[in-house]
Amino acid sequence: MKGELAVKGALSWPFLRLYALTLLYFSANAILNVMIPLKGEAMGASNTTIGVVMGAYLLTTMLFRPWAGQVIQRHGPIRVLRIILVVNGVALLLYAWTGLGGYVLARVLQGVCTAFFSMALQLGIIDALPEEDRSQGISMYSLCSYLPGIFGPLLAIGMWQSELDLFAVSMIAIAVLTGAVGYTARIERQPEGQSLEQSGEAGSGRTGRPAAAMWRSMTRLATHPELRRCSLIMLGASIVFGAVTTFVPLYATQVQGGSAALYLGLQAAVVVAARFTLKGRIPSDGRWRPRFVGGTLAMMTASALAIGLADQGGVWLFYAAAVLMGIAQALVYPTLTTHLSFVLPKAERNVLIGLFIATADLGVSLGSIVMGPVADMTGYAAMYLICAGIGAAVMGVALLRAGSARPAAEPGPGGGSVL
Repeated sequence: MKGELAVKGALSWPFLRLYALTLLYFSANAILNVMIPLKGEAMGASNTTIGVVMGAYLLTTMLFRPWAGQVIQRHGPIRVLRIILVVNGVALLLYAWTGLGGYVLARVLQGVCTAFFSMALQLGIIDALPEEDRSQGISMYSLCSYLPGIFGPLLAIGMWQSELDLFAVSMIAIAVLTGAVGYTARIERQPEGQSLEQSGEAGSGRTGRPAAAMWRSMTRLATHPELRRCSLIMLGASIVFGAVTTFVPLYATQVQGGSAALYLGLQAAVVVAARFTLKGRIPSDGRWRPRFVGGTLAMMTASALAIGLADQGGVWLFYAAAVLMGIAQALVYPTLTTHLSFVLPKAERNVLIGLFIATADLGVSLGSIVMGPVADMTGYAAMYLICAGIGAAVMGVALLRAGSARPAAEPGPGGGSVL
């Protein structure tokens, strides 16, 4: 894609079509994030059970994400995309016609699809755009993945209150539309991507053994300082994000005047607005910006604290938290991803970014699976105060090596980087 697409930039028509596909794909999850907790509570499920059902999605995504990066390198994104859109359609049909037990299988299938879908689109964007446009492309992708969060919660509440089975109809409609748009999308494999694949295989000395290559890549979490730092920050931040997404629909009833749909819609609207207005401020030169990252995480920490105090302090804390959390979500992921796209060795970049994204998936999953039992034992308010403590910890990680900021790494003779 580094010909016509790169010249026209991140807002050219081929990229806009990919962003539209992203919006449709994630619309289902925006509805499910509200419907599954509400249906689970109505069926008498505990927070632990609801957390497991919700967490199964991104836990599966995390496990398949590194493998997805290698499969896409070998077979090309468009072929993989068409297969996973069929599987995604099957998963959405399970939501339409099964109960809470069937939702677990549907979440697992959807998690596999999301691993390949997001990797195909994000790696395509990174490989296609010049360095100065890379952060804009990543931000636009992330923006479109969050945009359904504005209208999704409102639609879910409307479906929940309606006597008609609109939930099943919506899942079927999204499955059909996503498949139609996805089959018309085009993502061309680039010469750079092919050379990376070849150099990666040559460097490993083992062709056709993706499991061994994946294991070697995982060791980079310990040996590569930038990957380790960004992954720790993303893991902690994602735990907070996951706890908010899963349990705010249930916690909102304990806040006088609180509305889960309004909170989630406001938070998503802030994410979209911040991604659009602040995308030019996201560093795109490979240097580490401790104050920028630390300040963003401080907003996330303050938001979790405000949510935990909202049942006693009032609804204004609840909605102020939505604004702060939205800004934090808008900035953390694209900032860290863009930074890594510069400092990681080029021969391993795709797989290592997949590994980094897997830590985000793991964090969101833990925010559901682990914080569910915590909420059962301590209540929602105390659980969110614990999330604030996690936020403070990762803020410390971002600031710990404030003097280590440095220019982007230059490629070494073997395709790696000089750190």
